[in-house]
Amino acid sequence: MTQKTASEDYTGASIQVLKGLEPVRLRPGMYTDTQNPNHLGMEVIDNSVDEAMGGYASLINVTVHQDGSLEVSDNGRGMPVEMHPTEKVPAIELILSRLHAGGKFNDKNYTFSGGLHGVGVSVVNALSDKLVCTVKRGGQIYEIAYARGEKTEELRVVGSCLKKETGTTVRFWPQSDYFDSPKFDLKTLAHALRAKAVLCPGLTVTLTDEATGQKNEWSYSGDLQSYLSSQTTGRITVPTPPFSGNYQADDWKLEWSCCWEAESGSAQISESFVNLIPTVEGGTHVNGFRSGLTMAMREFCELQNLLPRGLKLTPDDVWKGCSSVISLMMHDPQFAGQTKEKLSSRHVAAMVEGVVRDRFSLYLNKDVESGKAIASIIIEAARERDSAAKSVTRKKAVRGPQLPGKLVDCTSTDPGRGELFIVEGDSAGGSARQARDASFQAILPLRGKILNTWEVSAQSALQSEEIRAISVAIGLEPDSGNLEGLRYNKICILADADSDGLHIGTLLCALFVRHFTPLVSGGHVYVACPPLYRIDCGTKIKEYAIDDDELALKQKELTRRGYKRESILIQRFKGLGEMNPEQLRETTLSPDTRKLLRLTLDQSNSDETIGLMDMLLSKKRAGDRRQWLEVNGDKAEILD
Repeated sequence: MTQKTASEDYTGASIQVLKGLEPVRLRPGMYTDTQNPNHLGMEVIDNSVDEAMGGYASLINVTVHQDGSLEVSDNGRGMPVEMHPTEKVPAIELILSRLHAGGKFNDKNYTFSGGLHGVGVSVVNALSDKLVCTVKRGGQIYEIAYARGEKTEELRVVGSCLKKETGTTVRFWPQSDYFDSPKFDLKTLAHALRAKAVLCPGLTVTLTDEATGQKNEWSYSGDLQSYLSSQTTGRITVPTPPFSGNYQADDWKLEWSCCWEAESGSAQISESFVNLIPTVEGGTHVNGFRSGLTMAMREFCELQNLLPRGLKLTPDDVWKGCSSVISLMMHDPQFAGQTKEKLSSRHVAAMVEGVVRDRFSLYLNKDVESGKAIASIIIEAARERDSAAKSVTRKKAVRGPQLPGKLVDCTSTDPGRGELFIVEGDSAGGSARQARDASFQAILPLRGKILNTWEVSAQSALQSEEIRAISVAIGLEPDSGNLEGLRYNKICILADADSDGLHIGTLLCALFVRHFTPLVSGGHVYVACPPLYRIDCGTKIKEYAIDDDELALKQKELTRRGYKRESILIQRFKGLGEMNPEQLRETTLSPDTRKLLRLTLDQSNSDETIGLMDMLLSKKRAGDRRQWLEVNGDKAEILD
């Protein structure tokens, strides 16, 4: 590798500072979906929906004009036009043109809200040729205008109205340069607007297409059960009516409805929402819902003795053919990105799972006939999956060494589903064994730190009992150069969250990078992220934090929600062995709630990565390592 020298061209003046809405215009894909302007429209619509959720609006009118612009009008409170006390500009200007400015960062203005980042309508402004905002408030009509994020008309009074007339109208013309298609997808837009009306009782939503003159209006007084029934009209579904329910706590609400398609091949309906925002990629609320259904169905099948011998239900079996609508309302949801297509709030999965498991168990045992009808569909899906898996000959060692005795293997015969957790310590291995899903998760406990294999040959590495056990368990020999014989699709390193655990994790990563490179390149190696802290607040709230930063964030969130600091109890895990099986399952092993980091080798800078690892692990480079520590040692975080 050739060492690059410092260049006079790269100086302090090379650092660019983006101001105002420049980041949005430079990297629009970070803030919105650039296929078409629909997401821009939904950002504006969601602001109006937030008003409706708060009980301040009952009508939202959406119009797609012939000139390609979109207009959203509501009868909510109207954007504030008063002067901001510290910024010394009208508040509406901050909303429209300042990133991370908004009225939804606390619970005072909105109990539940989808606008969490304060960037939505300002992104719309930045990516529009023109934006005009009209506000009715305090008996007067105000108007302000922008072009490509720059103000073209100051806020001014353009008329008067009755004091009881309030609301906001935003009309914008998307800048076509930023989108693959500059036109709005009306079919998708209509579906989303209908869902808003369904999920927010008392709200009327209209959509007008000026080009065709077509106008649709939705106002819904029913529940999700009625909605799902209307979506599955003409199909044979079980049960009838769908299994539905709702739950409300102090700071979150859940509503759901689901049924199973009795005829194979029917396209299932799967819709999920958080604060009325569609989460098309699901997230932790959907994972928790699916897990709750699975656990309840397993208990029912065992109680009724319905499962054929050797067959075990998986979440995929339960979810296959299940049509569902899930709506979650909560404070401060964490989404995977600004487009909010996936919920990532980790604590939600356990909350939803517990509620749905209890309610579904009661339902199944109260209506046993319906329960058996649902079970028959799910068991048939499990049979099909099991039959397909048996057609794949599992790569097991028929010659040579037997599988290591301490390996607790899974029952699945499909290597595509198999997961191997390499666990630090026998005590943690015992907890992991109880916490795992035995159908596809295998456990291999290790004793202490493994050999540093960075500078040793494959033959020398195999002389280590621990490394030999890893090699035999995964079905690959070191430096074999291919993946033939791989017994598990995922190899997961599971070590303590402390410094010793990090050291063990580093040695295992070095082993895989050096001697099982195809395994890493193929994306089969993962590092599990067990929590360092458990947080208890009262009898209902139980959360986990991976590190100090997440702990501080969750403490701040609980304090903001009204809980006193002295009532927030924090437990630090000294190791995986301190976690009971249930805790280990819900935080680290369950696919619905865990966090796994994939070990990758970026080909663009693989030489640099290998060079860094060589400096850190090679015995011959003690001098380089000492020099590196002298320069970077002050960046280390000391763990207690």
